[in-house]
Amino acid sequence: MKLDAHSPSGPLADKWSNFKEHAKMVSPANKRKHTILIVGTGLAGAGAAASLGEMGYKVEAFCYQDSARRAHSIAAQGGINAAKNYQNDGDNVFRLFYDTIKGGDFRGREANTYRLAEVSNQIIDQCVAQGVPFAREYSGYLANRTFGGALVSRTFYARGQTGQQLLLGAYASLNAQVAAGKVRVHPRMEMLDLIVIDGVARGIVTRDMVTGEISSHFGDAVLLCTGGYSNVFYLSTSAKGCNGSAAWRAYKRGAGFANPCYTQIHPTCIPHTGDYQSKLTLMSESLRNDGRVWVPKSADDKRPPNQIPEEDRDYYLERIYPAFGNMVPRDVASRNAKNVCDEGRGVGSTGRGVYLDFSSAIKRVGRQAITDRYGNLFEMYEMITDEDPYEFPMRIYPAPHYTMGGLWVDYNLMSNIPGLFVLGEANFSDHGANRLGASALMQGLADGFFVIPNTIAPYIGSHSFEEISPDHEAAKEAENNVRSFVEKLLKVKGNKSVDYFHRSLGMIMIDKCGMSRSAEGLTEAIEKIGKLREEFWSDVRIPGEGNLVNQELEKAGRVADFFELAELMCRDALAREESCGGHFREEHKTEEGEAKRDDENFTHVAVWEYKGEGALPERHKEELTFEAVELTQRSYK
Repeated sequence: MKLDAHSPSGPLADKWSNFKEHAKMVSPANKRKHTILIVGTGLAGAGAAASLGEMGYKVEAFCYQDSARRAHSIAAQGGINAAKNYQNDGDNVFRLFYDTIKGGDFRGREANTYRLAEVSNQIIDQCVAQGVPFAREYSGYLANRTFGGALVSRTFYARGQTGQQLLLGAYASLNAQVAAGKVRVHPRMEMLDLIVIDGVARGIVTRDMVTGEISSHFGDAVLLCTGGYSNVFYLSTSAKGCNGSAAWRAYKRGAGFANPCYTQIHPTCIPHTGDYQSKLTLMSESLRNDGRVWVPKSADDKRPPNQIPEEDRDYYLERIYPAFGNMVPRDVASRNAKNVCDEGRGVGSTGRGVYLDFSSAIKRVGRQAITDRYGNLFEMYEMITDEDPYEFPMRIYPAPHYTMGGLWVDYNLMSNIPGLFVLGEANFSDHGANRLGASALMQGLADGFFVIPNTIAPYIGSHSFEEISPDHEAAKEAENNVRSFVEKLLKVKGNKSVDYFHRSLGMIMIDKCGMSRSAEGLTEAIEKIGKLREEFWSDVRIPGEGNLVNQELEKAGRVADFFELAELMCRDALAREESCGGHFREEHKTEEGEAKRDDENFTHVAVWEYKGEGALPERHKEELTFEAVELTQRSYK
């Protein structure tokens, strides 16, 4: 497997400009001759479809939701970063870049990360032009707040609905191109295979989720904008429909999968309370701006929180990390929450929770100010827990959230399969081993609106594309592969539900490959996953006889992929003999219990190559080089 990042030459700050100045272009008259297939319509997908359609390309966009507007980007709450320095607190592009690369524990590609910080300011201007109702100061200027891992206020927000408002802006741009006839959206269509012809991505195979029809679609490039795979843990903050199947099927066609073990546990989630739950609910990280995290000092203290005086409270993040306090990065906050709960000081009926207390903030700025900042989040919390967070502290606990791993891409966002581009959370490129808060929306919009419109042209302009017949051998093989897979699932007729297997897999993963990992636990997990997968294929029950509307069939296909992906995640975690960011190996930690990197042996991206059914995957390396930053032990104290 050849891994060439294709990073432009020159100083880091000039790479993106150099690329754009010398990149091959496609004339407006020729753009309309080319068809681009886009899978996923979240911020990355909708942004790419709107941009490429407006540029003149013919765009076919696919989503499994009933509307592009229902993409999971809508669920992001807290905000989006940009280096505007509106607060005049010393922010700049380099500082945003450095916070991001440091937050990822120096395991991200420097050139891609700098570009993300560089285009961040354009993103805000774009979104304001689209009508996104960002919060504003009394003067009318856009407001900012702080997020974890930063000592400046650079996060733009729309109360606790930032993702929803940004997606509405991107969706409006997408619809404008649909109305203009440049983009066609195919809802309720799930990609189940990638068509590769002579080593080049030329199409996808989809299943119509209403009729069951399996069909091929062809283009000159395929853009995967399909999000992450945290639902491998069963209980996560992702919507139940989120899955990793599109990326996984591309992996099995030859695309490298990079750093699959890099998964993020978000520290600010409503705790799990019962087996009836099918997902977890996120409380935005922005709440840590005004909420103080604490637990009782004594494990025996079971008093209601409002009866525990200040002297009996342990504000442990403020105590351990005096510089950043409650605004430490997510991996640090999550591990510390786990630690105090492991000590027996957790709160709530399960003991797996910590308090997020707003009483000090309410006294300082007043209840109305807190309502203005977080009102909809407080309402959501009370609806779910029947507890008033204005009167009692919230209870929170870490939960699986974002995935930093994903398909390998170069600087152009193209995978090692020519013609297959991967955008947003579906790729690995920007966040290293831990994503800072408010950077997911930034990456999705950057990739869709600002990066891919520039990087796809050199590929299109450098190749000739023959028209593909629907009867092409590669297309028929891919279609038959999908049909065989669907038929195999329907023929099992076992006794246990898909959710039984998914929940069982999730319990293994959160226990052995969650907030902390060990060689012993990961080895045990690989063995357990293999046995559970065998049981799945012999005893899963999928109601119904046909291949029409069948949500259990859809779930079963995704869970089948999750089994294979989970095993790869554990193998990747086992091979990485270090702790970095969200990947915390118990054998590799400092005397103070912090992550201990091994820069000599692991300053690289691990890229896995599929070697066939039943064969072990092969691990490749992309060495990471750092020109602008010095690798240091990450400290937030």
